[in-house]
Amino acid sequence: MSKTFKILRYDPVTEGEAHFESFIHESKPADSILETLKDIRDSQDPSLAFRYSCREAVCGSCAIVINGEIALACRTQVDALEGDVIVIEPLPNLEIQKDLIVDMDPFWEAYRLVEPYLQPEGDVPPKGHLVEEKDMEPVFQYITCILCASCYSACPVATRDGRYVGPAALAKLYRFIKDPRDKRKWASLAKVDTPTGAWGCDTVFRCNDVCPKSVRPADGIEGVRRRLVAQRLKRIVGKNR
Repeated sequence: MSKTFKILRYDPVTEGEAHFESFIHESKPADSILETLKDIRDSQDPSLAFRYSCREAVCGSCAIVINGEIALACRTQVDALEGDVIVIEPLPNLEIQKDLIVDMDPFWEAYRLVEPYLQPEGDVPPKGHLVEEKDMEPVFQYITCILCASCYSACPVATRDGRYVGPAALAKLYRFIKDPRDKRKWASLAKVDTPTGAWGCDTVFRCNDVCPKSVRPADGIEGVRRRLVAQRLKRIVGKNR
């Protein structure tokens, strides 16, 4: 099964412009795009740069654009794609560092902003912070996020405003908001109570569409908004007493 793979190339060392380079490659049955990229790198151009790690749709590092659609390279099979030409590009909304590798710093900065860790009250009990499984059911949906940045790259708000926190970070925040053990203070939530935080979302659900793990980040963003409104009312009532 011989196909042409048009891959966006960019090398900051040579300071050349980004351009497409075509490679003809014969894939084996059930080969993934990731396996194809590795074969092209090993047999045709060792300078081809791309990220990957687990090869099992767990680490999220191989997210790219394939024929105009954001997807995981390790999860996308070549024979499932129509046509003899496959176009491969890096994730949008993030600066290209080399070929298919993008600068993930803005994504990680937004992630750190929401303080993505459990914030319970008081000392840790001898047996830890125990919780019933039924109480964790609302959380499970958001635990499966693999931080691939697909939602961030697909988000139209992040496209027009690089200050936007983004779907993944806000969904992760909601994961802890819904955790019965988490008792974070208002100061932690106030960081996203802004036009570039929870209120910046246009609710077009592109993040839901591209998520490879069905996290549905837009659901989490709506949940964060509800909590912000509830906390605002609570603070207003408390001041008026």
